[in-house]
Amino acid sequence: MNTALATLLCLSVAGAATAEPCRQALALGLDVSGSVDAREYRLQLDGVATALEDSAVRAALLALQDAPVRLLVYEWSGPEDQVTLVPWTSINPGTLDQVIAQLRGTQRREASPGTALGTAMLLGAQHLGAQNDCWRRTLDISGDGKSNLGPRPRDVKDSIATQGATINGLVIGVDDAGIGDIRQAEISELSAYYQAEVIVGPGAFVETALGFEGYAAAMTAKLLRELDGLVIGSR
Repeated sequence: MNTALATLLCLSVAGAATAEPCRQALALGLDVSGSVDAREYRLQLDGVATALEDSAVRAALLALQDAPVRLLVYEWSGPEDQVTLVPWTSINPGTLDQVIAQLRGTQRREASPGTALGTAMLLGAQHLGAQNDCWRRTLDISGDGKSNLGPRPRDVKDSIATQGATINGLVIGVDDAGIGDIRQAEISELSAYYQAEVIVGPGAFVETALGFEGYAAAMTAKLLRELDGLVIGSR
């Protein structure tokens, strides 16, 4: 275990021990299946870090420090291949900077090529189930393709909804500008798939990124939308 992750684990345990109020548990699930190459992997991890560094996102995350946001980040691919990158961490100025550094320093591991989206949703719901004291619980699933292994998303999303969690999606279109208008058709199809099969819960939505080059901007927009309006009265 590297030093940054060990520190985050200690901070996470310490935060849980104080039983502080939590206004939102936010789990980010990142697709690292075989369709994601090394360059795209780096753009995705750095894109999350860039979004967390955005001044408006940072302000939203750090509002109401007496009831902080808790953040978790995990990678997913095949049914047996999910890894937590950042454990549940109560966000304050110091821990936010450490999360950003951890993401920027993470190197790609060997991952199975499959796209087990339903399994990733179940894992995210399991993570959120450990945060029942939070006023709101949100799972973000990023992906660039449809599920092809494990349980179908449509078969698991209703059970997740009964747990009171919301699932939002961030769909990523292909990067190759040489194929022109096909990119728009492809991302429209994948967005419709996420709308029908994946997202669930109050106010659930799908954000789109036209290629991994647009991932940071899409993640920034999505985080701002998810964090907007989280005030004491939302409990």
